[in-house]
Amino acid sequence: MTLLRKWLKPLALVGILVIGFSFTLNEEPTRDKYFQIAKNIEIFTNLYKELNFYYVDELDPGQLMRTGIDAMVGSLDPYTNYISESEIEGYRFITEGRYNGIGAQVLFIRDHSTITETYEGSPAQKAGLIPGDQILAVDGKSTVGKTPEEVDLFMKGAPGTEFMLTIQRPGEKDALQIGITREEVKVPNVPFFGMVNEDVGYVALTTFTRNAGRNIAAGVKALKLENPNLKGVILDLRNNGGGLLSEAVNVSNVFIPKDELVVTTKGKVKDWDRSFKTLNPATDDEIPLVVLINKNSASASEIVAGVIQDLDRGVLLGQRSYGKGLVQNTRDIGFNSKVKLTTAKYYIPSGRCIQSVEYDNGEPVNIPDTERAVFKTRNGRPVLDGGGVKPDVEIQAAEDLSIVKALQDQYYLFDFVTQYSLEAPSVDTVADLEFEDWSRFTNFLSERSFAYETDSEKALQALQEKSKTEGFTITGEIEQIQKSLATQKNAELEKHKEPILNLIEKDLASRNFFQDGKIKMGLRNDPEIKEAIALFNDPERYQGLLDD
Repeated sequence: MTLLRKWLKPLALVGILVIGFSFTLNEEPTRDKYFQIAKNIEIFTNLYKELNFYYVDELDPGQLMRTGIDAMVGSLDPYTNYISESEIEGYRFITEGRYNGIGAQVLFIRDHSTITETYEGSPAQKAGLIPGDQILAVDGKSTVGKTPEEVDLFMKGAPGTEFMLTIQRPGEKDALQIGITREEVKVPNVPFFGMVNEDVGYVALTTFTRNAGRNIAAGVKALKLENPNLKGVILDLRNNGGGLLSEAVNVSNVFIPKDELVVTTKGKVKDWDRSFKTLNPATDDEIPLVVLINKNSASASEIVAGVIQDLDRGVLLGQRSYGKGLVQNTRDIGFNSKVKLTTAKYYIPSGRCIQSVEYDNGEPVNIPDTERAVFKTRNGRPVLDGGGVKPDVEIQAAEDLSIVKALQDQYYLFDFVTQYSLEAPSVDTVADLEFEDWSRFTNFLSERSFAYETDSEKALQALQEKSKTEGFTITGEIEQIQKSLATQKNAELEKHKEPILNLIEKDLASRNFFQDGKIKMGLRNDPEIKEAIALFNDPERYQGLLDD
C-alpha cells in the first residue's frame, strides 16, 4: 500500500507532462485545451486513489482501471479498443494472420461454447468434431463462465502442439475426450467460383486477406476462358466483414481500369492522409457486373461496392451494407499493451463516406435517407453518404423476416439441423440433398414451445404502457389488435416456409460438404441470384439502373 501511495501522488503530473509533450510534437492545441487535459487527468487520478484507499470493499486496482479505460474508449466508436497484455497474443493472431488453431467456428449458445462449423481438412474436421459439439473443457480447464474469445484463446497455440478437448455431443450420454493437434489454418478467401447457369458466372469472396484480388481475377479469367459467351459475373460480398485495404484496391482493379481513384483516407493528422488508385490494367472492365451485399458487408466490402456504384461499373443488389468507413491504427501504450484507435475515415470516388454515425449496443442504427447527404456517381446518379452503401436493387433478406430472425437468434434452426443430422440419410452430392419433412420441423418447434415477439407487438406494448401513464383508456382497442396480430402471426410459419426450408438445406449442405457445399446450395435456392440472372437477361433494365 505504501508503494501505491508513492506512485499515485505524482501520477497526475507525469500524465500531464507526457500528454503535453505528445501534443507539442504533433500539434499546437490552445492553452485552454492544455488546461482541460491537465485538470481532468488530475481529477481522474485523485478519484482512482480515493476509491482504492477508502471504498468499503477490497478492489482490484487493475480491474478498476480497466473499467475506466473500457468506458472511455467505449464512448467513441465500436472499433476503438484497448488491448491489454493478456490479450496481445489473440490480437496478433488477428492482425498478423498467424492463426494456429483447430479450424472451426465457435459460438456461445445457451451458456456453452459450441462448434457451429468446421473447415474441410482442418484439425477439427480431422479429429471428428461436428457442429453441435459443446466444448466443456480445454486441457482440463473448464470453459464454464468463459467468453468465446477466452475459449478460442485456449485452443490457439504453436503448430504441432497437442491439446485435449472435453466435448458433449448431442445424442451422446457421456462426455467425449478428443485429442487435437494444432495446425496453421488457411481458410480460402475465394471458396468457390463457377457458373450459375449456362451464361452467368459467380465468384464468392469471404474476406479481404492476402491475394484476394489475385484470386478474384483468376476466377473471372477461368470463367471467361471456359465460357466464351459469358453474359455477366456475380461478385458475392455478402457477410464479408472486410480486411486489408490494399486488397480492396486490388479487387476493385479486377473490374476497373488502371489509375482510377478507389479510396481516400482523411483524419486529424494530415500527414497520414492517403489516396489509393488502381495500379494495373483491369481483368475485365466491360463485362456486366452485379455485386451482392447485405447488412454484414463491411469495411473493405463497402469500399469495393461503393467504388463499383460510384463509377457506374455495375449494379449493387441486396440490402444496405453495415456502414464501417473508419480506419484503425494501433499505438503502443506501455507494458506490452496497445490501443487500437480510429485515425481516419474512408472516402470513395464520389466524395461520400459510408460510415454510420449512430450506434446502439455497438450496432449501426439505420439512418433515414432524408438525413443523409447526396452525392453523384460518374453518370450523375444520386447516391447517399453515411449508414452504409444502399444497393441499386433492394431485396428483403429472409434473415430480416421477424420469424426467421427469431428462429436464428434463438438457435432453433441450428438445434433442429443438429438433431436431424444425427439420423439423416447420407448423400453423395449437394444436388442430391433435399429436405422435405416440413412437419418434422414444425413438430420440433411445438415440442420446444417456440415463441417470438414481433416489432409490432413491441410497439403495441409500448403504446399500452404510454397510454396508461397519460391517462387514456384504450385497453379494448389494444386487445383487439393483439388478437388480430396473434392470428396473423400463427400463419407466419407457413407463409415463409420456402426461405426457412432454404436455410435448413444450406446448413445441412455446410455440415456435409463444408463451405463449398453451403455456397452451392445457396446458389440453388437464392432469390438474389435469381434476380441477378434476370438483370443480365434484361440488358435494357441493367443499363437503365446505371443511367438513372
